[in-house]
Amino acid sequence: MKFNHIENVTVEATFSDCGRYRYCLRVKKNDASGNKKVCVIMQNPSVANSEVADRSVQFLEKLIFLKGYSEFNDVNEIVIVNQFAYVQTNDFSGSSIHIGPENDSYIKSAVESSDIVLVAWGSGNGYNERKMAINAIISAAKNKTLLQTKAHPSRGTYVDFVTPYSN
Repeated sequence: MKFNHIENVTVEATFSDCGRYRYCLRVKKNDASGNKKVCVIMQNPSVANSEVADRSVQFLEKLIFLKGYSEFNDVNEIVIVNQFAYVQTNDFSGSSIHIGPENDSYIKSAVESSDIVLVAWGSGNGYNERKMAINAIISAAKNKTLLQTKAHPSRGTYVDFVTPYSN
């Protein structure tokens, strides 16, 4: 199934030189309203890039820009990073080589430059060592609104989907 980015956004994707790692996906509203940025941390990237979305990215675009969640008032940019930067859709194993050599620097930058951090890797994420590393990055950032999703965005619903973050 093909998923498109929502209307009226500009999307930029940052990949490694080899193309196997997606470090960052930036989605900006084309209108000038809002001045806040959300950093979304998911598990690993799929097919989304500057031209096409995947189920999770499209869901997040709608959730943050269109569904009227008060937590996302005044947001005009979403920065999506992942625990593991390795692009893989099926049978992901989450080994250390899947993290990506530059991934942590992109995560730190996204967290530090955002007003809101949304942890969206879902409850079934069993990569405890990696989660601890990401939680350390989140904990080091000050004055951020910290939120989480009840499930992975690919399995999300728009009702009561966002809750305060509890690591």
